[in-house]
Amino acid sequence: MWLKSFVAVVLLLVSFAGVAQAKGPFGNVNVGNWIGGAFSNDETGAFSHCAATAPYANGVILVVSQNAAGTWSLAFASPGYHFTKGENAAIDVIFDGQEQARLFATAYQPNMLTAVMPLNVVRTFQKASLMVATAGRAVLNFDLTSTGPVIAALANCVTKVKADGLDKAGDFTKGAAKPAATADKQGSPPTGKPGRGAKSSSGFGTGFVVSASGHIVTNNHVIDGCSELKGNLTGESAMVLRVVSADANNDLALLQAPSTATFKDFARIRDRPIRSGDSVVAIGFPFHGLLTSDFTVTTGIVSSLSGMRNDSRFLQISAPVQPGNSGGPLFDTTGQVVGVVTGKLDGLRVAAATGSIPENINFAIKTGALRDFLDNSVVPYQTTEPKGELKTTDIAGNARAYTMLISCNATEQADAKK
Repeated sequence: MWLKSFVAVVLLLVSFAGVAQAKGPFGNVNVGNWIGGAFSNDETGAFSHCAATAPYANGVILVVSQNAAGTWSLAFASPGYHFTKGENAAIDVIFDGQEQARLFATAYQPNMLTAVMPLNVVRTFQKASLMVATAGRAVLNFDLTSTGPVIAALANCVTKVKADGLDKAGDFTKGAAKPAATADKQGSPPTGKPGRGAKSSSGFGTGFVVSASGHIVTNNHVIDGCSELKGNLTGESAMVLRVVSADANNDLALLQAPSTATFKDFARIRDRPIRSGDSVVAIGFPFHGLLTSDFTVTTGIVSSLSGMRNDSRFLQISAPVQPGNSGGPLFDTTGQVVGVVTGKLDGLRVAAATGSIPENINFAIKTGALRDFLDNSVVPYQTTEPKGELKTTDIAGNARAYTMLISCNATEQADAKK
């Protein structure tokens, strides 16, 4: 009886980014040993997340959740755990003895560690039969029976509650389609092909305005398969965007803002090549819905003037980028655009192939490919020669006027065609 009560408490307390306390479940998710449903925020009453739990003989309860923004998490809970609130831990997980990932968990509650699950990990989790989790000296095995249908049910739960509200919550296992999380809109391009981001039913990326007429550049993989695209500057309302042209080969896309939209400024493109070793600044919206709603700023250098397998269309940069940075501007120290961020090297795949985990290997599309794309699209962009250096804070301040969060939504029909 104590275990049943603890499972109920865990369901109510499962949190994202420290936002705890929930009411529910509304409706139900009941798949194999997994039980759960939809939950609201205890303070606001708004829909918060959908979650399901499964108890294991080793004394640990697994909790899988997806919040209203589409972010997935995996939590490990046990009445025997006694964590300090805010304590962090690295958890290495191995699926079926092959696929390996490192999750970074936080103790938002004394009895539970919660980690965000990248979408590539969600895909593996839902297909695997066995998961081995290692944290410090503790090693735990989990039989992943029914993870495929429970992921689908939770994704269905989030979709339906966002559309119909909590008061119409029902059995979310009925009519559960292939979950949106099986593809990665915020994710990085796969190893060996920078710019080939995976498709998704929903997600976020970054874009930047390149003309006074409201033309916006982003990655093709950010908008691929989207039935509706919206964009907004930080702190401003979203506007519907229209796709003007796309280049899948170079992973570029051009969007158009409504004619009623006005922008105080737009990006200028550097008129000469950047050099290896030059400093760069990347701006974008990584992990939107989990991290800050404002854009983030990272700095680094140009590590190489070519990408994977000497692909001369790309720059290799050390400025850290994460899912959601895709399509964002890369600046030199004078505030001119020198590239379009497109992704990062898949560290897990490289580690599996070489036994070594790569660090700070990220990629951006060079301005040569960008300018060719804009010329072919007949866009009146502006180029500028690099002049006096600016502080990073000034570069970020100037970029605020034209760096946009790009939101993608796709219908189930469009997703089925893919």
